[in-house]
Parts: sequence; structure tokens; C-alpha cells
Amino acid sequence: MLSKKIEKLLNEQIAKEANATFYYLSMASWAHSQALEGTATFLYNHSNEENVHMHKIFNYINETGGHALVPEIKKVPHTYKSIEEVFNLVLESELAVTKAVNNIVAMCYDEKDFATLNFMQWFIAEQHEEEVLFRRILDKIKIIGTDFKGIYTLDKEIGAIRVGAADQGGK
Repeated sequence: MLSKKIEKLLNEQIAKEANATFYYLSMASWAHSQALEGTATFLYNHSNEENVHMHKIFNYINETGGHALVPEIKKVPHTYKSIEEVFNLVLESELAVTKAVNNIVAMCYDEKDFATLNFMQWFIAEQHEEEVLFRRILDKIKIIGTDFKGIYTLDKEIGAIRVGAADQGGK
């Protein structure tokens, strides 16, 4: 059975994953409106992946005797200045999620909740993959550039990335 402290942190994590789902969905829509179909597809898929993360935690809480709560969704921006801004914001978001995951893991140690600690190991690995993926995309943006040809090339490169494949070189 979950302690109330861990249940609270996990419910907060549900909110973070839900907000990421809609944040990336908004970014995907912006990319689509900018004729960046590859980037839009990548971000739509990433939005779906964040939704899966939310459901994993939601189900875990309920399966372990807790009560998962449907979060309030924060308003997300709808426009962005550039593809570089989008991916800087994504990396910033993922770094915040990593910090929250690490906080849950630390609480699991404090509470001696080894079942939840084991459950959270998947999220630790996933966050590492996310950070690697988005740093690589930002590196590509710096290398390729953001002139018209660069944006076209970036969109094709980003569109070719499979979500969840950062540990395989992003392809």
C-alpha cells in the first residue's frame, strides 16, 4: 500500500505527464501550421507517449491501494517563435520531469517503498532517453541551422525520429 506522501507525489506526476501531453500537442499543432509535417508528426507521437506515461502512473496508484486523481490541465501556449524555441522548451520540460521523478525515487527510499521504487526505475530510464533525444535534436538545430534549407532539412530529420528510440541513436 502506498504511503500518503508517495501517493501525493505520484498524483503530482500524473499532472506533469498530462500537462506535457497537451503542451506537446500544442507544439505539434503549431508545427503543423508552419508546414513542418515531420516535426508535427514527431510531436503528436511524443504527446501520445506522455499520455501513456500518465496512464502507467494512474493505473499503478489505483492498483496499489491509492486513489489516482485526474489533474487540472494548465493552459499551454499556442504559438512559438521558432523550431529551436520549441525544442528548448521541450528539453526544459523534460528536465523538470526528471527532477520530479528523482524526487519520487528519493521518497521511495525514505519510505522504504521498494515496490514503487522498482516501478519508478522505468521512468528513470525513460527520462534519460528523453533528455538524450532532445539534446540531440537541439544539437542538430545548431549544426544544420535555421535558414529555409536548414528548417526543411531539420523537419525531415525530426520526422524520421521514432519516439522512444533515443537509446538507439534516435532512429
